[in-house]
Amino acid sequence: MTDVATLLSLPKTSNGLTSIRPTALAGSVDDGSASPPRKVARLTADSDSASASRPKLAKTAVGPIRIEIVGEYKSKPSQAEVQLGVVRRAIRVFLTRQPGYNDAIPATYEGIYNACRALVTVSHRGEDVYNALKMELEQSIGRLSSELLDSDEEDTTWIASFNAAFKWFESQISLLKSLLTYLDQIYVMQEKNVLSVRDLAYSLVSDRIFGSAQLVERLRSGVKSWLNWERENRREHRQREVIPALIAHLVRHHQYSAFEEYYINVTRDFYLEESTKKARDLKNDPKTFFNHARSRINEEAARSKAILPLPSWGILREVTEHALWDGKLEWLADSTLSEYMETKDFATLGSMYDLFSRVDGIKPLVNAFGNYVRTTVASIVKDADRDDEMVQRLLDFKELADDAVSAAFLTDRTTVNTTNSTQTPGAIPAAPVASASTLPPKQPDQQFLYALTDSFTTGFKARRSKPAEMIAKYLDKAMRKGQGKASDAEFQALLDRVLALYRFTDDKDVFRTFYHRSLAKRLLLGKSASDDFEKAMLKKLKENYDPEFGMGEDMFKDLALSRESMREYHSRLPEGSPGLKLTAMILQRSAWPFTVQKRTVDLPPDMQEELTKYAEYYKSKHSGHVLDWDHSLGTVTLKARFKPGMKELSVSMYQALVLLLFNEEVEISYTDIKERTRMDEAELKRTLQSLACGKKKVLKKIPVGKDVDDTDVFRFNADFHDPHHVVHINSIQAKVSPEESKRTNASIEDDRKHYLDAAIVRVMKAKKELAYEQLKAATIDAVKNHFVPQVETIKRRIDALVEQEYLERSPDDRNKYLYVA
Repeated sequence: MTDVATLLSLPKTSNGLTSIRPTALAGSVDDGSASPPRKVARLTADSDSASASRPKLAKTAVGPIRIEIVGEYKSKPSQAEVQLGVVRRAIRVFLTRQPGYNDAIPATYEGIYNACRALVTVSHRGEDVYNALKMELEQSIGRLSSELLDSDEEDTTWIASFNAAFKWFESQISLLKSLLTYLDQIYVMQEKNVLSVRDLAYSLVSDRIFGSAQLVERLRSGVKSWLNWERENRREHRQREVIPALIAHLVRHHQYSAFEEYYINVTRDFYLEESTKKARDLKNDPKTFFNHARSRINEEAARSKAILPLPSWGILREVTEHALWDGKLEWLADSTLSEYMETKDFATLGSMYDLFSRVDGIKPLVNAFGNYVRTTVASIVKDADRDDEMVQRLLDFKELADDAVSAAFLTDRTTVNTTNSTQTPGAIPAAPVASASTLPPKQPDQQFLYALTDSFTTGFKARRSKPAEMIAKYLDKAMRKGQGKASDAEFQALLDRVLALYRFTDDKDVFRTFYHRSLAKRLLLGKSASDDFEKAMLKKLKENYDPEFGMGEDMFKDLALSRESMREYHSRLPEGSPGLKLTAMILQRSAWPFTVQKRTVDLPPDMQEELTKYAEYYKSKHSGHVLDWDHSLGTVTLKARFKPGMKELSVSMYQALVLLLFNEEVEISYTDIKERTRMDEAELKRTLQSLACGKKKVLKKIPVGKDVDDTDVFRFNADFHDPHHVVHINSIQAKVSPEESKRTNASIEDDRKHYLDAAIVRVMKAKKELAYEQLKAATIDAVKNHFVPQVETIKRRIDALVEQEYLERSPDDRNKYLYVA
């Protein structure tokens, strides 16, 4: 029997249809095989009637043939369709957070995996699987979004639910990624602009969850509520752990940058508001504000380390610090630095330096440090009542400032790598040599070192000339006292510290003059503790500070020659001669800072006789030399008999002249002493004060008092007592009296006029013509190694030189000066 399929496969020219019997319409097409039932083909009504009217069945049909299928045809689903259904249902079940009773996984994990593999690699149905996955993801994410929006929870509780939902979703995506490996590895890799399973899921989450303004607002509200609670209560929130979990989800979904920006803005706003309020409330207590801000920074740093990823730590710290310090650095530095310095709280100063440096706030701190140093130095210098303590106070304060710079204001040490330019190109470099010491990790900030130097220099200008004078006097006292129990290194360190102060003064000539006078007194009176230290000091001053200190070397030469001359003179005298007790120093006037005495005193006849003999001897050796005797620095040793016993008195020549008068009388008036000694009135009063008003009163003043008047009477103190056999009363010689200081300063001012005149003439001789401003600048530069003149003084000296016809004004420009040859 011929079936319909065979007939339909024949060409149109075939007459195969003529073999169909009429009974075929009612017969079955089942040939007994296992194949599915087939549809029965029959002719249309028109064809049947035509066939019935034909006399012969074998007649060939002409024209088109029409075939009608009667009944429903049901085919068995293909294997690919079955597999696609399994995968789709599995995806739906996996993405249902709360599956029902009937939502069972349609196959094992292995079955799902194999079904996906067959669909992608055999059936090439990867696109269908991908579309099914996308549809199920959209539905699942939509359900999650609705659940989160409809939740009645708030703040951190809601964030905890958010985390739980995302934790479930991410775990399901990881499962799907494993089961749909062939979709990722084959289909996605072959297709362009198609996302992987994970990327597809996360992109849909980004659109539906993080793209929802309502969800983002609830998320931010919860974070802000938690953050403000911790900052206001200054302790950890009981649900703090939900924040790191949230951040972990945000990082996975590439949403952390938006969260970080919001976190930063909330932090900035909070601390700006708090800082403004605290600064207003603590206006008069900046120290408390600083401590509060510092603790806030530490709290925020600890919170960042506990909550945020490492890259955010520095950003949050910077934002916090800028918000807290903004506009308050100068106020804090100016108000608190002095207290920290005075209490030596270098730890807090170091903390302030570190905190300010991180917000580019070093300049206000440097300015505050400089102002404090300058103000303190100026106050010490101007405290005339404590002039004797000036240098020691400056040394103590300098040590304090140095300690602050070296302990608190430290910056990272910078190293510079250098290469040897003489090394031959291509040569093998020498092997590195291990160093015996390593550089410290930090070094003092140069800005503070410069501020320290500038501030000390400016502070010294608060009282012109006096600091230089007092530094010279302090060194004089130190050189007379000597090192004592200190070692050579310690004593040298003290001298170096004092010389460091000398660098800050502009009045170099004042220091030089007073130091020379003090040195001369020490050498002539034998008050120097060590000639070696004296010579070392002169060498250091000459090489490092002022070449004119070389004149001190001539002093030692004069002393050596004088001692040699006295030894030769004494060798010519007979034994027991009074001249053996005489010691005379012959000094060059150019090397010693003394002027010829305008008024001399009368020596006792026996003293004068011995002195005259030596003068004649010296002139016989050095003809043409003129000797001018200066008895103000002479010393005498007297033997005195007191009721308690015999004493040796070491006194000055002037003191000896007064005391020797009491060999003749017990009581002498001031006017008689003045007439008989012919001493200068000021010098006489100072001498009598040292004998009758000091600690060692070998004379009694009537009436008792500290000052000597013209009506006073003096009496020998026979009851004088001292535990030592040798009593030194001549320390008054080594000290510089106020009158002597005035005379010395007046002499310095006169010398400065000559310095300025010489400098101005020298400059004009070289330049021929200069404007006033140019001449002023050139003059200051010419004398700056000696002193810094005042502008008014320069103007007066220029006018004086014009009057003396060394200079003249230009007829064309009155502000220009011309040199007169």
